[in-house]
Amino acid sequence: MNKVSINGVEVYPFTSDKELLAHIDAHKRILVAVNAEKILHATNLTREIINQNCGYCDGIGAVVALRKKGYQNVIKIAGCELWLKIIAMTWQQGKSYYLVGGTQAVIEQTVRQLKQDFPNIIIANYRNGYIKTQAEKELLLRDIEELRPDIIFVAMGSPKQELLMAEMAARHDAIYQGLGGSFDVYTGKVSRAPEWWRKHQLEGLYRSLAGFKWSKMKRLFKAMPFWWNVLTNKY
Repeated sequence: MNKVSINGVEVYPFTSDKELLAHIDAHKRILVAVNAEKILHATNLTREIINQNCGYCDGIGAVVALRKKGYQNVIKIAGCELWLKIIAMTWQQGKSYYLVGGTQAVIEQTVRQLKQDFPNIIIANYRNGYIKTQAEKELLLRDIEELRPDIIFVAMGSPKQELLMAEMAARHDAIYQGLGGSFDVYTGKVSRAPEWWRKHQLEGLYRSLAGFKWSKMKRLFKAMPFWWNVLTNKY
């Protein structure tokens, strides 16, 4: 499958979850959820990470941009669902997993819940997402090298998680996925948008409007140039 460039960010036009899962099964890459914000504010470094790996549509903005380019069957694939589908596809094969992200309480609850949902799952190790020093990061990278997990999930938000996964991948070949706040969603700390909003691919808008905060609205307004560029065919 050929990738499609949007503002220099190359995205795979997957038409189903199964198509993406088959790609994952055949290629060890960093999976990057691409949305309007990542396309609009891409730097040379984040573009390079995405373009050398596997960017997929995890936002209606990326979907609309690809459809404007003729890929009418492309779909949004929610990263907060994808990581669990990856586990469901691989855990009975004896694959091992390494988890990074969230607060200490959230990561511990995530691990407990995974062990309940996927009996005998192999969790190689885990740690919270608050890496404060270079020494802490080096310990994490060494742990990854020594344990050599098959699949690594990093939930720290962008671009921190992509930059960290790139460093990990330089030392150990595995499947990586950036998860943002997915551990919070999985453990029930944060609720997803209601089904109607998800069905109509408006989950990002719902998050911006729910529990009104100016910080969320600023992010929404900052995405306006993206939509202008899509509508005027500048991408």
